[in-house]
Amino acid sequence: MEKIGLVFIIFEFIFVQAIRNSDLVFVIISQEENNLSTEEELKFEICQQTSIEEDECPPIYLSHKDFPHVGGWTLIPILNKIYEISKNSSWLIILEDRSMIRLEKLKKLLEEYDDSKELWIGHALEDSNPTIIHHFHDVEFMYPHMGAGIAITIPLLQRLSTRTSVAGKTIDFNIDRSYEFAMFIWNEANRTSLIHNDAFCSSKKENCAVFPKEFKKCDMSITAESIYFVVKTCSKFHSIRVPTVLSTWARYAKKLDFISDKEDNSIPTISLGIPNTESGHCGKTMAIIKYIFEKIKDNNSIKWAVITDDDTILSVHRIIELLSCYNADNDVAIGERYGYGVYDSHGFNYITGGGGMVFSRTLLEKLSATCKCPSISSPDDMILGLCLSNLGVEIIHSHLFHQARPIDYSPRFLESDRHVSFHKHWMIDPIKVYEEWFAQEDLKLVKTHTFKTEL
Repeated sequence: MEKIGLVFIIFEFIFVQAIRNSDLVFVIISQEENNLSTEEELKFEICQQTSIEEDECPPIYLSHKDFPHVGGWTLIPILNKIYEISKNSSWLIILEDRSMIRLEKLKKLLEEYDDSKELWIGHALEDSNPTIIHHFHDVEFMYPHMGAGIAITIPLLQRLSTRTSVAGKTIDFNIDRSYEFAMFIWNEANRTSLIHNDAFCSSKKENCAVFPKEFKKCDMSITAESIYFVVKTCSKFHSIRVPTVLSTWARYAKKLDFISDKEDNSIPTISLGIPNTESGHCGKTMAIIKYIFEKIKDNNSIKWAVITDDDTILSVHRIIELLSCYNADNDVAIGERYGYGVYDSHGFNYITGGGGMVFSRTLLEKLSATCKCPSISSPDDMILGLCLSNLGVEIIHSHLFHQARPIDYSPRFLESDRHVSFHKHWMIDPIKVYEEWFAQEDLKLVKTHTFKTEL
């Protein structure tokens, strides 16, 4: 019995032996044009937390620098490269550039798991209802909160790295990388489910090993007067959607135009001579870009243009805060990034229009001069994505813009930040959505501005 007990103790010691920095490899999903520099701050913070006993910082990689790829942000296309730099370690830790980490808590947490098995751990999210952004799939399917971090054992990473070509043959569009990554693991790794652990947190708490930090505005001075808002609409929505815009966020926009297929002086709307199309809207959007540039080219006070749909619900104040982190003298395009064919070098990224598209004035000039529509009904967001790719402009993805309604997202995903926009009036009360998410934010502008929207 004493020998059996000794063997058991030795086994337990081997299994729970302390994890060292060299057992971990960090990959931070980062962006080329991210003026927030949060990924560099996170890299520095991880190294600062290195213990005295282990004076060597664990390997830390930035995806946009170390694994450049048009679809690197989706993770799957770069998994084989990540495996090559991780295969001599025990755990791969994937973070977003907004993630925060407590290194010792993370190492203690991982000691509870057997790294010889195919495991992945994080903060599990589930949809409350079938949602379009997840293709109306099973609401009980668990996917990770990327901002809360993910830990993957190397045996699982090895299996996934051999299957990346499969995704390239089966996935055309990339919408939500966390959900699509979970589906990829489920399909290609024997239905391996995400293990939920409360120490991977959706917002900052005492017990957290990893958590997403809330967006904070930067120091760059920006005013409401420097932003030109344009709403795309059409005559059939003049009496349905436009009143909602006028009664909510439009009250706080200092410069705002409604562009439609017909002029309506009661709003008023402006027609650029482009007929309405049931889908695509490329002709209208490109006409809007040229219209805005002509309006602002001799007005240096306007630095930014925000193009929205007539069923976009947003906060002017939060857009101002976001833009305080960027320089309008650079070529800047911000929004919610999607991808088409990104597993191939010929693929491209684009801003999905429903959540709103933001362009700097310098970029507007270039788009106005170079971007053309194959037809007026071509998909405007995708054609703009191609044009940005041809110009060599990297889209800045912001998780604060949303192509869908609040009910289309996990509540725990939404709890962790100061969101900028939602989209669609379908089966919701858009005014209530605005009041719940944005009204108090926009009221802050009243303290510093006297508002009379210029229509």
